Amino acid sequence: MNNKKTVWETKQFFLLPIIANYELFFIFAPLNLLLKEINKLTMGASQDEMSFLDHLEALRWHLIRSTIAVLIVGVVAFICKDFIFQIIFAPKNGDFFTYRMFCKIGHFFGFESDFCTEQLPFTIQSRTMAGQFSAHIWTSIWAGVIIAFPYVLYEVWKFISPALYENERKLARGFILIASLLFFIGVLFGYYLITPLSVNFLGSYSVSPEVKNQIDIDSYISVVRSSVISCGIVFELPIIIYFLTKLGVVTPDFMRKYRRHALIVVLIIAAIITPPDVASQIIVSIPIMLLYEISIFISAYVLKKEQNKVI
Repeated sequence: MNNKKTVWETKQFFLLPIIANYELFFIFAPLNLLLKEINKLTMGASQDEMSFLDHLEALRWHLIRSTIAVLIVGVVAFICKDFIFQIIFAPKNGDFFTYRMFCKIGHFFGFESDFCTEQLPFTIQSRTMAGQFSAHIWTSIWAGVIIAFPYVLYEVWKFISPALYENERKLARGFILIASLLFFIGVLFGYYLITPLSVNFLGSYSVSPEVKNQIDIDSYISVVRSSVISCGIVFELPIIIYFLTKLGVVTPDFMRKYRRHALIVVLIIAAIITPPDVASQIIVSIPIMLLYEISIFISAYVLKKEQNKVI
């Protein structure tokens, strides 16, 4: 039993650095709580004995495989430079899908829209000798992290799965699929809504006609990257609530009671990841609140299922 406890403590000790290494801690924070709970439940489960060095070796190979997956996708993204940067620079063009849709909506309701423009009033430049090369490398790496996200989740699951029961392993497989799906939906939401709103507002903003907007390439890519990744993380809310409910940390009654407080938090998040205008914040807040309401139903379902097991 002491050996099993050591096994779990070893895995918990090394899991968080892995996650932090990929800057995805906030997606997996509930998973660490889940590990602590499973640690208590699986003390009596039978498994092959492994020494500390054996677990360290297993961890090393999970890290290596995850890194290789990210690098492989990153190399492909590096080679497909034209395609990748065409996607990244698309929101700066006036004919971007989101701008055309908002323009049509404005015409439908009979008012002039700022989105009806052929070209945004700013240019992108590189002010350092290695600026474009550096942007190319880091963009490829981040593309590797985003696209290889499901495989990174899979490697995390493989590392902790030996100490899980069979039904818990099935649950983990479902977690990987749903978490990946929600993450990519969030990425698309960030790309097609948050990014164009931010680029349109910040790129068009001017304090004086004397000042021309010449945006550095790193600054522009940073806006796109932060919008996409932050939305991918926010869309993991149902998964986080699921595990917190399983651990007894959150209940549906608690979420209903503090719904108004959650609305304030959502508005603050929307204010952070969107331009400082009310319309953009409302547009972003609506899907996040929908995710919150869905999370309440998920929490109620999990709690009911747990109560039925006790009965």
